[in-house]
Amino acid sequence: MGQVSRGSQTDKPVHLFTEGGREGGKIATISAKEEMTQQFPSLTPEQKKELSSIAQRIVAPGKGILAADESVGTMGKRLQKINVENNEENRRYFRDLLFSVDPSISDSIGGVIFFHETLYQKSDKGVLFPQVIKDKGIVVGIKVDKGTAGLNGTDGETTTQGNFPSPTARCYSILTSIIHSQACLDGLSERCAQYKKDGCDFAKWRCVLKISDGCPSALAIAENANVLARYASICQQNGLVPIVEPEILPDGSHDLQRCQYVTEKVLAAVYKALSDHHVYLEGTLLKPNMVTAGHSCQKKYTPQEVAMATVTALRRTVPASVPGICFLSGGQSEEEASLNLNAINQTPLHRPWKLTFSYGRALQASALAAWQGKAANKQASQDAFCTRAKVSVPHRHGESLADQGGCTTKLACQINGLASKGEYKPTGQTDQAATQSLYTASYVY
Repeated sequence: MGQVSRGSQTDKPVHLFTEGGREGGKIATISAKEEMTQQFPSLTPEQKKELSSIAQRIVAPGKGILAADESVGTMGKRLQKINVENNEENRRYFRDLLFSVDPSISDSIGGVIFFHETLYQKSDKGVLFPQVIKDKGIVVGIKVDKGTAGLNGTDGETTTQGNFPSPTARCYSILTSIIHSQACLDGLSERCAQYKKDGCDFAKWRCVLKISDGCPSALAIAENANVLARYASICQQNGLVPIVEPEILPDGSHDLQRCQYVTEKVLAAVYKALSDHHVYLEGTLLKPNMVTAGHSCQKKYTPQEVAMATVTALRRTVPASVPGICFLSGGQSEEEASLNLNAINQTPLHRPWKLTFSYGRALQASALAAWQGKAANKQASQDAFCTRAKVSVPHRHGESLADQGGCTTKLACQINGLASKGEYKPTGQTDQAATQSLYTASYVY
């Protein structure tokens, strides 16, 4: 904002009514100069250029994100399903299985989100995992939130782990809000700086909201939006592209329209908060839920209905300056997540952003099932992973998937790559693991 000249229209006083309103409240008068201060650049042109470049690389055409940031506890639940012990070596081995696939995986994977433990582990060949990923031309990211914690005074709603206690009333000023979010994010700047030195170029922070009678509350929406905005600002100051993830859980029996309404309210609050915190939108990515009915909803919706509701909600709330929107799978089966993403990219509405994937379960389920903890199954597991990821990448003109790579490994991640461009054509030969629901109530990473 330019400097305000004396005697201009904006010098007129602004009247603010305190408690009691216009009738009985006291009046505080400030000038517009005092209310709207000079904008101070928070990032240099060089910083903005780097952040924008990183974001664009991650969501280049046909590319999405592999979310491999499950915590030790969550990985334990996955391994338990295939009767594999949850120890560091088994977790490392499965990560190595995913990360050591054919380099052509970079045709469909633009970024990988790491968990802290994984960032410092090595491949079977003794190479640090971040370097393994970078050697494939893929961007390295890191999960920086520490999970959720209960939000006092709500019906089981949550905020980010370690969040500063919030007042019941949400009428405090932006300055007070910044102080509160700073308290809940103490130490994040130092961690981000270290992660940047250790090879990361983007980060992810997840907040969770739920739909039920009275939820999400205004308190939960405002609190989580503010925390996400402060996190994003801190990331950018340290050279990391922030992935903003306000996940609305699929728990419940709500219909598609209810989810769309809530999604719009949540995203509107998030982008208002990002603006308040001067976050550079061109250097961010959004990781939202698709607009879907609750898991217990009796009515089933088509991918086209899900797509229309999702794109409509995004068009009403997400600025065009955001480079990409990377959907979480939200407990959908691998095939369902791919079909819905494909339909989203075929929706006959203007879509100014890249619409792609940031899948964890929906990229790994078939690979985990094929592995079964046995070294002899490594190739089969890698083939399963690559097929699901690449289905989102477009066919080269006039070629079938089989024509393009020769080996299944090179084809494995193509499904979601194709879907991210609206070019996935199901064959009807999907295996059982790919069609199995991955829903978990009140899901945590």
